Amino acid sequence: MSTVSEDLPTMEIKAKLIPIYVMGKKYEVPETLTIMKAIEYAGYKYIRGCGCRGGVCGACSTVYRKPGDHKIYTGLACQTVVEPDMYLTQIPFYPALRATYNFHEMTGTAEEVFALYPELFRCVACNNCTKVCPMDVEVMDYISALKRGDLKAAAEISFDCIQCGLCASRCMGELPQYHIAQLARRLNGAYLTPRAEHLKTMVANIETGRYDAGLNGLKEMDVAQLKKVYQEREMEPATAGEDWTPKDKSYL
Repeated sequence: MSTVSEDLPTMEIKAKLIPIYVMGKKYEVPETLTIMKAIEYAGYKYIRGCGCRGGVCGACSTVYRKPGDHKIYTGLACQTVVEPDMYLTQIPFYPALRATYNFHEMTGTAEEVFALYPELFRCVACNNCTKVCPMDVEVMDYISALKRGDLKAAAEISFDCIQCGLCASRCMGELPQYHIAQLARRLNGAYLTPRAEHLKTMVANIETGRYDAGLNGLKEMDVAQLKKVYQEREMEPATAGEDWTPKDKSYL
């Protein structure tokens, strides 16, 4: 617990209060807060399911409207700053069909995706999914890639998807885009991406105990010794090329 000396001057920080509406009820909150913090300021307490609060888990999807604007806006509550008179509600989970499959029995073909998600071809290219994505993922583009059978392109385009489900909530064809994209990424990673030879070598080195002596030596050091070893280590130069290796190659 930190304490503040009574001798130090205190500073009062003021922020303008603005009205927002949470599930239809009006609250006055500081204009500098994110939606998530504003909801807490209004008196709500998150018991569970608020997510990472860092903009990467997709658990705090929010739908809101602005006064006099017909458009529905979306965003992540932990990242979106409040605006005056916004009407908002949370969508922590959106129900969408998720296919069941034995991944280890798959081979990484587009036909497997088509069989599990035939609704893929109900896409009418309205692009609502892309417009609603809080991560600016080109959702319609990866759906189009999948329809062409290009799993690799779909995996790359959907890489930043955080599984919030907002795309499915706005889809006219009722596709579970984020589930389909997740399957594409898994198939691409497991069956289509070449295996890294250096990774295979490293795993073999670990299994044969090549690094055991070095690790055990570090465990036996006290804090002062660890700091000394760390500070005196050979560091990779900022301008080093991809082929740089340390002089001591004992643990490569």
